[in-house]
Amino acid sequence: MLTQLTIKNYALIDELQVGFNNGLTIITGETGAGKSILLGGLSLILGKRADISSVKDATKKCVVEAVFDIAKYNLKSLFKIEDLDYEAITIIRREILPSGKSRAFVNDTPVNLDSLQALGERLLDIHSQHQTLQLTNDDFQFQVIDALAENSKEIDLYTQQLKGYKRLKSALDLLHSQKADAIKELDYNVYLLKELEDANLVTGEQESLESEYETLNNIEDIKERLSHSHQLLSHDDIGIVEQLAEVKSQLAKLAKFAKPYNDIYQRVDSSLIELNDIFSEIEDLENDLQADPKRLDVVNSKLQVLHNLMQKHSVETTETLIEIKEALSDKVSVTENLDATISEKEKEIKDVSLDLLKKTKAIRDNRLKVIPELVKQLEQKLATLGMPNAKFKVELLASESFLKNGTDLLQFLFSANKGGQFNDLKKAASGGELSRIMLAIKSILSNYTQLPTIMFDEIDTGVSGEISNKMATIMQDMSKQMQVFTITHLPQIAAKGDSHFKVYKQDVEEVTQTQLKKLNADERIVEIAQMLGGINVSNSALEHAKQLLN
Repeated sequence: MLTQLTIKNYALIDELQVGFNNGLTIITGETGAGKSILLGGLSLILGKRADISSVKDATKKCVVEAVFDIAKYNLKSLFKIEDLDYEAITIIRREILPSGKSRAFVNDTPVNLDSLQALGERLLDIHSQHQTLQLTNDDFQFQVIDALAENSKEIDLYTQQLKGYKRLKSALDLLHSQKADAIKELDYNVYLLKELEDANLVTGEQESLESEYETLNNIEDIKERLSHSHQLLSHDDIGIVEQLAEVKSQLAKLAKFAKPYNDIYQRVDSSLIELNDIFSEIEDLENDLQADPKRLDVVNSKLQVLHNLMQKHSVETTETLIEIKEALSDKVSVTENLDATISEKEKEIKDVSLDLLKKTKAIRDNRLKVIPELVKQLEQKLATLGMPNAKFKVELLASESFLKNGTDLLQFLFSANKGGQFNDLKKAASGGELSRIMLAIKSILSNYTQLPTIMFDEIDTGVSGEISNKMATIMQDMSKQMQVFTITHLPQIAAKGDSHFKVYKQDVEEVTQTQLKKLNADERIVEIAQMLGGINVSNSALEHAKQLLN
């Protein structure tokens, strides 16, 4: 419930602070006194967009702050979702800065407007003629029926499973899309893959083939140079090996004389060993070297294949070609296995849909049970509100799709006159009738669910005195379950309140300001007498006011 409201520097309000109690609270005042200003301030708490033009003094900050006792509202889960600290006494503050920037806080934690709206709609329901159109909205009509049917738990379970079902459907749609794309690409991918597989790609093969190609392609030159090198090393008279052997022989005779001679001898000996090894290897290479035109053609062809593939795929190494081959293999494999994956996903969807259908049947059965009771209560309440011939027909039609709250489509039909045709509520009911229907529905709902604080904004417009008395009685009954505010021009309703506030204007230092004052017993008598007979209060009006209050 709303326990306190503070408004500073908003429209015609300089500064206002007022506390509220439970029960039925009446707000009255002359037309233009500022009741709409009060509602405008409260709408900021509900997350309405701020407008710098509504600030009284644009050089100062505008602040609207509301204190709510939410202990009975079961809002801990919502606070958790919105990442807010839960407090049984919650303070919502809205600020409009001189720059025009708006800020919102819940228990001193900054919040965005989406979070403020999510919380605000659970705390305060401002019922205006515009909101009456909500009656014709399917979502609202389902909320009413499901509240009476106590379907909240079943719908929560259904909603959670529906999310999973939609994810599965999206995954299946994606698989079908992938299959369609894959089928288009499959033949080409298979061709590319076979081309790479036929190449028998091996890591490092390119370098090996290029080396072999250079050898085979230049074999005569290589043989000639190896042969010449062999002769230079092994010639009997001038061969390098023979010459170095002679050097070694000469130094061997000096090695025993001193260490430097021995060191040089050892080095020559090592060089001779290495030179002999080189000689043997050149000899082996020369002997192994054979011209092979056929092998040269094979190597050349394989290199040409590699170069063509690299050019085709815009890569530079065999390793990258192998990676492309593996990726293509995966694509072809996935395409070939898509049908099995799709079948598996379809079976999973079928299992989930069967479970969803069980849940929707339970939801539908609960709705069908309470619809007659809802119709009965609505018609009874409307009869007391001057609509004795009002009749409702509520029908549930089956949908082939899973909707957000089941598989039902709703027809909420209304007839205002005896023998009249049933028609859609929006077409069949006038504005005044819709207001009374909304009051009747909210009063019924208050017996089945914890409604937020509700503020009726002149719901009694165009209503006669006797009907207004009935409306007041309904609001009184509602206020036993919840906090109810009503802005009214009718004394019959004003007299029913547990507390009474008056909105009025006064000039302070030649500046008009809107004020809100709680009336005591005597002031209430005068206020209601003025509502009965005008500003000049007569004794009969005072007596009548006392009778209404009693």
